[in-house]
Amino acid sequence: FIAQKVSESDGMFTGLGTLHPDSRDIDGDIEDLLELGLKGVKLHPDIQNFKIDDHRNLTIYEKCEEKNIPILMHTGDKRFDNSNPNRLLPIMQIYTGLTVVAAHLGGWSVWESASELLPGLENLYFDCSSCFEFTDKEYIKKLILLYGTDRVLFGTDYPMFKAESEIQNLLSLGLADEDYEKIFCLNAKKVFNIK
Repeated sequence: FIAQKVSESDGMFTGLGTLHPDSRDIDGDIEDLLELGLKGVKLHPDIQNFKIDDHRNLTIYEKCEEKNIPILMHTGDKRFDNSNPNRLLPIMQIYTGLTVVAAHLGGWSVWESASELLPGLENLYFDCSSCFEFTDKEYIKKLILLYGTDRVLFGTDYPMFKAESEIQNLLSLGLADEDYEKIFCLNAKKVFNIK
């Protein structure tokens, strides 16, 4: 479905596929993603029921690092321990050539932990999806500036939140125009190799 929508969009959309550590053919799954024209992998440890640092995932990280395939990873949830920043940190330290976008500014509902553990990792980016409804705007701005505006991508978590409202929320932070250009466009183009 995603690949079809991307191909019908005349270059407007970029799509991601997914992988699961229990697959018997990660190599084949990755080849399928690439043949479909998808530009990365989305992992959601809480929904897919695995821990980020589970040994079963190491093949995924190794293959994505080797093939320069970025991973968008759901991160954070105070109700679970699958996707929290303490589990992401060792993966980022081991797979230093792997590009990961940590959704929800690195840790939905556990932003303090994310802000302590995740800044300064060269291969780690962040998106701002599902943040504005759950924490203070000034705190979001503080996190964006902590991570660096060259490391943050715009995100909505649609259909939970619509692009229009999330754009307005982000614009209300009063960042510089060049920072918005990075967050809304340039960082995603870099991470997902969009021409």
